[in-house]
Amino acid sequence: MFDWIENLATWFVFSILKLEEGSHLAEALHFFIYDTIKILLLVFVIIFFMGIVNSYFPVEKVRNYLSRKKLYGFEYLMASLFGVVTPFCSCSSVPLFIGFVKGGIPLGVTFAFLITSPLVNEVAIGLFIGLFGLKTTIIYVVSGVLLGTFSGMILQRLKLERYLSPWVQQVLENSQKETAQFEAAHTSLKDRLPSIWKETKTILMGILPYVIIGIAIGGLMHGYIPEGFFEQYMGKGNWFAVPAATILAVPMYSNASGILPVAQVLVSKGIPLGTAIAFMMGVVGLSLPEAMLLKKIMTLKLIAIFFSVVTLCIIISGYVFNIIF
Repeated sequence: MFDWIENLATWFVFSILKLEEGSHLAEALHFFIYDTIKILLLVFVIIFFMGIVNSYFPVEKVRNYLSRKKLYGFEYLMASLFGVVTPFCSCSSVPLFIGFVKGGIPLGVTFAFLITSPLVNEVAIGLFIGLFGLKTTIIYVVSGVLLGTFSGMILQRLKLERYLSPWVQQVLENSQKETAQFEAAHTSLKDRLPSIWKETKTILMGILPYVIIGIAIGGLMHGYIPEGFFEQYMGKGNWFAVPAATILAVPMYSNASGILPVAQVLVSKGIPLGTAIAFMMGVVGLSLPEAMLLKKIMTLKLIAIFFSVVTLCIIISGYVFNIIF
């Protein structure tokens, strides 16, 4: 399906620029051109499709449904699935997380959304398909949704509401539950397309710098870092590689667009897939900027508990991926 992109990159690098085949620069540039075009095409198609889906299932409607219905635990899975169709990074998810809390949704359910949203969304899915193939993408999506679901269940059982910040507790005391006032807009798909197209362009332009920077870093690593460089430290024989990769990722901050191309190169250089994905999940799902934003609504103890539970689940996911692949 992507042979034409491969041929285009090869033609540009070797026929137009006349770079020497096998040189570091040629390898890096070929990787950059091929992956940039392929990933942007995939992301565009998936964002546009999910824009159509989101136009029929708006945020307010989902939030009101979750706050009114008793779903006997199924709400954690629903919140995680809702996270899949929201193209947010960890920091962008925080305002919606606050809205969920204010809307009376249980804290564990809101955590399930907060965890899944940056890890698995249409952008991440588009990148994953292009970089790792459909089978790996399906396993990643399922594992990401389950990670959010089970983490939310665990956090809910710990009864952590008392660790919300005084500001949030005051809001909850003074506010009434929002009532569903969503009126079914009998708008045809044709009439919705202009706004969907506008939103698609907005999201695409917003992630474009991350895609370019991430693929550029990946290209440099692909072209200039020798085979086996990482494998000696983080190969399958090192049982501590997965937790080390996860913990080292926490101080960093990026979204899926920026870090997935880097993860692809780590895999190509000999890092086990599960270790690379654990690193990616740590960067995307846990970050110091996110912790600073969460400080407004959580005490430090709650932030520490949240990060600890998610870190543990990411490490388990990394080991599972390494066993499968």
